[in-house]
Amino acid sequence: MAQVDKPGWDDVVCTGPNQMSSPIGDDVAILGLDRGEYYGLNPTGARIWELLQKPIRVRDIHAAVVEEFEVDADTAREDLFALLGQLREAGLIVVR
Repeated sequence: MAQVDKPGWDDVVCTGPNQMSSPIGDDVAILGLDRGEYYGLNPTGARIWELLQKPIRVRDIHAAVVEEFEVDADTAREDLFALLGQLREAGLIVVR
């Protein structure tokens, strides 16, 4: 499988059309319809998923995470890029 590039700092991202998601407590479960695979996100990931419901710049997601969670900016950025890369590779988000 080809490597999928991670979204960039100024890219606009949002959930893709071929997925379904549902909150489970503070977490979220996502079904990728293309692959028939389930994915789970913890509360921080669930908040990011909530932000991804409408097109949003990666930098704006980062700002929200730093403001809402006890995390330093560098760690938040590294973790955000890793998560977005995984979500994109799974076909769950699109970059506009």
